[in-house]
Amino acid sequence: MEATVSDERPAPEGPATFRDVFGQAEFRALFAANALSWVGDYVAKAAVTVLVYRQTDSVALSAAAFAASYLPWLLGGPVLAAVAERHRYRQVMVACDLIRMALMALVALPGMPPWAILALIFGATLANPPSQAARSAVTAQILRGDRLVVGLSVNSSTGQAAQVVGYLLGATIAAVSPGAALLINAATFAVSAALVRFGLRDRPPAMTAAHRSHLLRETGQGFQIVFGQPVLRAIAVLVFSASLFSIVPEGLAAAWAAERGGDLDGGAAQAIIMAANPVGYILGGLLIGRFLAPARRLALMRPLAVVAPAVLVPALFDPSPLVVALLAAVCGFAVAGLIPVANGLFVRALPDAYRARAFGVMASGTQLTQGAAVLVTGALAEHFTIPDVVGVWSAAGVVLVLAAALTWPRRETVDTAVEAAALANSAEPTVPAGLRPHVPARPAGERPRQRHAVT
Repeated sequence: MEATVSDERPAPEGPATFRDVFGQAEFRALFAANALSWVGDYVAKAAVTVLVYRQTDSVALSAAAFAASYLPWLLGGPVLAAVAERHRYRQVMVACDLIRMALMALVALPGMPPWAILALIFGATLANPPSQAARSAVTAQILRGDRLVVGLSVNSSTGQAAQVVGYLLGATIAAVSPGAALLINAATFAVSAALVRFGLRDRPPAMTAAHRSHLLRETGQGFQIVFGQPVLRAIAVLVFSASLFSIVPEGLAAAWAAERGGDLDGGAAQAIIMAANPVGYILGGLLIGRFLAPARRLALMRPLAVVAPAVLVPALFDPSPLVVALLAAVCGFAVAGLIPVANGLFVRALPDAYRARAFGVMASGTQLTQGAAVLVTGALAEHFTIPDVVGVWSAAGVVLVLAAALTWPRRETVDTAVEAAALANSAEPTVPAGLRPHVPARPAGERPRQRHAVT
């Protein structure tokens, strides 16, 4: 995450442009590596489910193959992400890509038994948390100020687009040859490793050997700084609250389409509902990130967090799949206006030495809240109609997100957190928790100094 000297208000010259962001050679290399890895991941998810189902005729095992990619985040995401803090970020990313390349190539071997496929998939996905934590930390080292927020918007939108493209490619290729789809995934990791190795500068580890302790203790420090610092905690609560509701239409799309598809074919209705949220997210990320000034994006962050669940409340009226898709798209648009801006503020209030660990906490929390939301609403839908479940769940979400927005820290608290992180970063990036310099709050009424964010 980013070492900055800034207050919550960005510089007044206006938003960064895509040219500003892609003008950074290192970001171009990292962006290309990310996009390739994401597309390859989703191609593999689609292919593995086909491969396992063909071998076993078991829906449960096919679903287990799909779910295996999420288990590392739920079982040990923060610990695995903490590993990235101990080593050079470029080294971590290259090593993880090469490990995943080798394991996915093994999955593609003909005659591989289903238990071995599941084990190899799980092993490959263990590399995801440290790799993604390192990528997140490096992004904040490459981009400065508002470029970081625009870069995060571009990355988020690209991730959503990669999901749609990857699933389509994976399903299409896997219908002919699942093994070929898996080899394509392995090749994307090989190219990603090369892009990172030769396109990024080699930076020292965020944590030196002198500051290492026990891995679990270091992981606990990640939780401590996220939930012990008021500004970071407020951002985490807002993001997790929004995540609880935006995923629900996508998670219940198959049953929703089957029960209430209307004149549409069930498969078409499901595809429309599932694709709507990512499409809305892509549009929101690009439009809000590019065309709204930084100050406006910050001002809209909390209102958009409330809009995300509120727009799904009309599901109570049992609308058609097309209307459901429209509601889901607006929800995705709102979330796209929240997440990158919240991430940018999170980065500015976070000391350098905790970037990867804090990313692990946030990513694991998001996975957990989304998974729990789908499981709970799916269980409720066994006893009530899906429109009622989604509508009432979303109405409860409005109350929860409103509470999170209304308890947002005062501006002085945000200013102090950002300056304390900047001072800790400039003094000693690897200072352990509890030893970072403290920046006293300003006297009441004193106007904060306007500064540019500096990596």
